[in-house]
Amino acid sequence: MKPGRAGTMTHDYKRHGTIDLFAAMNVGTGQVLTHLRNGHAGADVLRFFKQIDVTVPRGLSVHVVLDNLSAHTAPEVRKWLAHKDRRRWHLHFTPTSSSWLNLVERWFKELTDKRLRRGVFTSVDDLATAITAWADHWNTDPKPFIWKATAEHIIAKVQRGRATLNQIKTKTDH
Repeated sequence: MKPGRAGTMTHDYKRHGTIDLFAAMNVGTGQVLTHLRNGHAGADVLRFFKQIDVTVPRGLSVHVVLDNLSAHTAPEVRKWLAHKDRRRWHLHFTPTSSSWLNLVERWFKELTDKRLRRGVFTSVDDLATAITAWADHWNTDPKPFIWKATAEHIIAKVQRGRATLNQIKTKTDH
């Protein structure tokens, strides 16, 4: 492979299944709580929320940054969150295409780059074992992710991106 050339899958690549990974990050410590499921329906989200609820000490608020997956707002999740014992829970939904606002997404990148991308998993169980082992390893010495860019830098970058998109739309008449 030449420098700068993207890696590709081999001709004999075979996907042996998938698993859904739910993860919650303590942004202060970098510690990550994970939950593997075979789906991502409302019942799966609720199981993970209950795991978080048991893990976070009672006196603390729970702020959860979520994408717009419909399972997060399933009736069983809404009912559970509506209970008076869940007043400490606060859900924050990121706008579409803004998952980078959620710091756990940075952790997903670490997991992908350092454990999954070049891994060979012959079963879903192998994949789950690799994810769990890597998460356990991470949590032995967790590091919080710290924003380096200023708000001004991020806003300027977004404005440049929008300007570029507008030029493309103008040139292609779309």
